[in-house]
Amino acid sequence: MNPGPELDRRALLGATGIVAAGLLLPSAPALAPPAFAAPAFTAPAFTRGGRPVLTHGVQLGDPRADGAVLWTRADRPARMFVEVSRDPDFRRARRVRGPLLTPVTDGTGEVRLTGLPAGQELHYRVVAQDLDGRADSRVLTGQFRTAPRDLHDVRFVWSGDVVGQGWGINPDIGGMTIYAAMAARTPDFFLHSGDTVYADGPLQESVTLPDGRVWRNVVTPEKSKVAETLAEYRGQFAYNLLDENFRRFAARVPQLVQWDDHEVTNNWYPGEILNDDRYTEQRADVLAARAFQAFHEWQPVRKQDAVDGRVYRKVSHGPLLDVFVLDMRSYRDPNSTGTTPERILGARQARWLVEALDRSRATWKVIASDMPIGVHVPDGDKIEGVANGLPGVPNGREAELAWVLQEISRRRVRNTVWLTADVHYSAAIHYAPERAAFEGFDSFWEFVSGPLNAGAFGPNALDPTFGPHQAFVSSPPRANTSPLEGFQHFGEVNIDGATGQLSVDLRDQAGRSLWTITLDPTR
Repeated sequence: MNPGPELDRRALLGATGIVAAGLLLPSAPALAPPAFAAPAFTAPAFTRGGRPVLTHGVQLGDPRADGAVLWTRADRPARMFVEVSRDPDFRRARRVRGPLLTPVTDGTGEVRLTGLPAGQELHYRVVAQDLDGRADSRVLTGQFRTAPRDLHDVRFVWSGDVVGQGWGINPDIGGMTIYAAMAARTPDFFLHSGDTVYADGPLQESVTLPDGRVWRNVVTPEKSKVAETLAEYRGQFAYNLLDENFRRFAARVPQLVQWDDHEVTNNWYPGEILNDDRYTEQRADVLAARAFQAFHEWQPVRKQDAVDGRVYRKVSHGPLLDVFVLDMRSYRDPNSTGTTPERILGARQARWLVEALDRSRATWKVIASDMPIGVHVPDGDKIEGVANGLPGVPNGREAELAWVLQEISRRRVRNTVWLTADVHYSAAIHYAPERAAFEGFDSFWEFVSGPLNAGAFGPNALDPTFGPHQAFVSSPPRANTSPLEGFQHFGEVNIDGATGQLSVDLRDQAGRSLWTITLDPTR
């Protein structure tokens, strides 16, 4: 998957390190759900001259103890500048010169802020300046908290699946209000577990529901057909930022973003040739290269921070938490019946995961997987996920996961928790060797959440190979229920700084806890 020729972004994205000074301010109050007002643009044409406009707000990403990534987009060639301060009046702010925002990257750019104090609430403002240095855009402001270096309470939320199955931004209900519900939980960060867009899911202006109600969608040209061109893939990410709930959330809560299949097309794998009349380009690798470029242009994640320059990486959040973000899409073998050993992580990523977990000294190791382990996810008569749906010893892609589980057990890696989305319902699944078809791994929990704003499905069958027990499930009465029917979900993790206990709440789209558990760390 070569993303194709592009301008040297390392040169464009360079920014000086900064050290902020001043008094620590109390945390900001939770964000209230805004009235919905969709902007009248998606990705406007670039212009020359005049005052730049920051068209899609600001996004925060990959929080660290000394900073985070800040992203924005301008409607014309401009230079990005960021100021950061502990003070809301920015009297003692430090100014960072960011990248050029040009048509090469669709006007997008990001700055990696470094040198900031750990575990503190910081204020920022972003501006774009025209290339002559004569006109500035309107200033966009926000705030975030850096990761701690001490034993401090940690809270984050996770979910996946946005604008899928024909359910887009509905202005009649205030847009994607689940983002306001997550913001009200004041998380330190948000783990987006894939399917961040549905590039293969065109929208219609209205959909009549089984009970006669009408669901209305905001529709853009890029969301009116399957994405094939780079411009159409860019338009998928631009669409989500039309939602005011999401923009306010993204400006306040740093995201850890991974991808799955719908950023490209349903159930794709490297080397696949599509059989879909909606596409004039049938080579999945060509589509994936365009989608990959758009993903990195429009998401607050840097290729430089990934192990291989794509997606998978480790992000530390103080001594209590390390997050291991996986990529189960880019290195998988073709979807098959799963009766012979296959890859879903690939040898290099599987070794990296085991070794990185072994090196981790964090109390809890959260493995962010874009697909569940024991949930059977078919692709017609083939296998799309890990589980092959067959009893007995691990086979197909299960074999690679079995090796990972056995290796981390052999190396005495403790306190691992798997988080995922993908299957469009919420569940808590416990895996144990005494129930499994093979031994040599330690028991663990996998928590499933979603969708954020997509059709709800499930529950799927569980594969017995790793000895699963489903302790909880929340799923709709029929397939592809709309967000109006109450089966959108997100999960929340809290780690207590004093005891090290990890608590998980599986929540509905209004933020109500449906099920909870508290886990004690193994010392």
